[in-house]
Amino acid sequence: MKGQVTVDTVLEVPANAVWDVYRGLELGRLVDQLLPDVIGRVQVVEGDGGVGTVVKVSFPPGTPGAGFMKERFTKIDDEKRIKETELVEGGYKDVGFDAYRIRLEIVEKDDKSSVIRSTIEYENDEKLADVASQITTKPLEIMAETIGKYLSEKKA
Repeated sequence: MKGQVTVDTVLEVPANAVWDVYRGLELGRLVDQLLPDVIGRVQVVEGDGGVGTVVKVSFPPGTPGAGFMKERFTKIDDEKRIKETELVEGGYKDVGFDAYRIRLEIVEKDDKSSVIRSTIEYENDEKLADVASQITTKPLEIMAETIGKYLSEKKA
């Protein structure tokens, strides 16, 4: 079974400023600083922020399921402003999913605003349909809104 969920988050921040944060390790640093109780703690396991980098997200206490996930950066396209990651350990992998990918695309609306299109793609056995129905983009939406607010205040 394959599935996908997507959410668009509109920000009053230029696409280039958002991409500067999302493309590499700055996103993890800001999540660690601004959202430790919502998303968790982020640490670099290996790499410098380019393709092949592996980060570990340790979820906040009380989060159901595995207490962490490790994801590998599989694509960083500066021209199209797309970053893709694939779950390599923990999270939905521990539940039995065959694949779990996150795609973050920064779309320019105009010179002062942008959209973060956050997509989760997954593959799993039909037996895990109940678990798959619980997949949500809410953490990615909260992250996008928080980063947008941070960047807006930073430029003000």
